[in-house]
Amino acid sequence: MNRKEIIEQIKLKKTFLCVGLDPDIDKIPNHLLEEEDPIFEFNKQIIDATADYCIGYKPNTAFYEAYGLSGIASLEKTLKYIKVNFRNHFLIADAKRGDIGNTSNMYAKAFFNRLHADAITVAPYMGSDSVKPFLQFENKWVIVLGLTSNEGSIDFQQQKTATGEQLYLNVIKTCSSWGTDENMMFVVGATKAQMLMDIRKIVPNHFLLVPGVGAQGGSLEEVCKYGMNKDVGLLINISRNIIYAGKGTDFAEKASAEAKKISLQMHSFITDATLDKILPG
Repeated sequence: MNRKEIIEQIKLKKTFLCVGLDPDIDKIPNHLLEEEDPIFEFNKQIIDATADYCIGYKPNTAFYEAYGLSGIASLEKTLKYIKVNFRNHFLIADAKRGDIGNTSNMYAKAFFNRLHADAITVAPYMGSDSVKPFLQFENKWVIVLGLTSNEGSIDFQQQKTATGEQLYLNVIKTCSSWGTDENMMFVVGATKAQMLMDIRKIVPNHFLLVPGVGAQGGSLEEVCKYGMNKDVGLLINISRNIIYAGKGTDFAEKASAEAKKISLQMHSFITDATLDKILPG
């Protein structure tokens, strides 16, 4: 999906929700364990139940890699299911890859060509040659880790450089020069919402992928207040609050209700004026 298509979906659905597909075999409803592929069946029902209330899905690959070849097969089936049945949904592979040269190129081929993801999360610590290979793929996105929501972000990301600038701002500024707002986004944790003001000064038009609302304590209102731009410019990822909203046979219905509730909250932060401005007509 390109930028225009993402914005069209936001305008159409009046939401900017992205559902995180992070299945844990120890947490999914017990009745699914009888299925041939419990993880895929769990994902499938979550997707069917929430598709009307979100514009994208973000499977975290660790939750599949942990189960070896069967987990990778579940991931591939999940991505294919979305691509075949919900083509207008933005698909993010949350893989947090960060290597150089040919290795990055092979990672890109794996997730873009083999798994058909629209985007991949990338750790930029190794510099430009760990990011640029991903940018060579047409209509694909690199989502760079900018300012994460975990406590450990203070160890490096928030430290000041020799110029007095915090490192995460330098990272975002430098990485934004390698791509454009048509092929690069940034991860900014919801628990650091007020820092969005400084980030928006550097990347006013880029989309931001924002995890941390809900279970991690981030505020949707604060994120919208400091991070929203004329095109909305936000993809709010929520995982646990939605996919584990219920634990019984009605888990998909509970997930649907939670996704709908969050989507309606998002609609309240998108003014009619904003919707008129993005892709008018």
